Amino acid sequence: MDSEAEPARQSGPQVHVDADAWAAAVGMYRNRYSFIAVGPRTHEDWLPDVAAVMRREVTDPRGWRGRDSEQGEEELEDDPGFPFRVPPADEVGAAEWRGRLFAIPRSAVARLLVMLATDAMDVSRQYGFDDRRRSMEEQAQVILSRFPQGSQFFTNTRHDDDPPDFYKKATGCWPMSQYAWDFGLLAVSREEVGLIWSFDAS
Repeated sequence: MDSEAEPARQSGPQVHVDADAWAAAVGMYRNRYSFIAVGPRTHEDWLPDVAAVMRREVTDPRGWRGRDSEQGEEELEDDPGFPFRVPPADEVGAAEWRGRLFAIPRSAVARLLVMLATDAMDVSRQYGFDDRRRSMEEQAQVILSRFPQGSQFFTNTRHDDDPPDFYKKATGCWPMSQYAWDFGLLAVSREEVGLIWSFDAS
């Protein structure tokens, strides 16, 4: 699919989604150690497609720009999936990897996307959040709108609420990277898989 604009395929207000809007939304993560990429979904079981995105083996199907804080770094020469723990191909390993993810409803995704862009991945610690909240939520809706109704959403964060409220501090996570802390969103539609991930390398 090319980079022509398309209407948001979801209920509620229409969000204009094209290459420029997507790039602006991805820019919300410019101050975070983050990875934002979308790849094609070519398997019924989408795990190999996720692995391909993590290893940088595929490009955005629409040609839209993502974000990769590791681009050009030496670590990628030895491990193209760095800093991710790429899902293994064997059945036992794949099941263990999937066990670190939890399905979340579409209604919770926008707040998760905002949280992933905040300082320390904690809305309460984001300076000037009240002033920035509206614009951040609008950018989150742009990202969400790329994945139509019927898409699946997963995260590795742990929250006490069900459904989770990502404006409250997370109580933990199951790391999907080589770091002790990382929070992210895995979005799966019929045609694409997307990773929006933030890392804490401290």
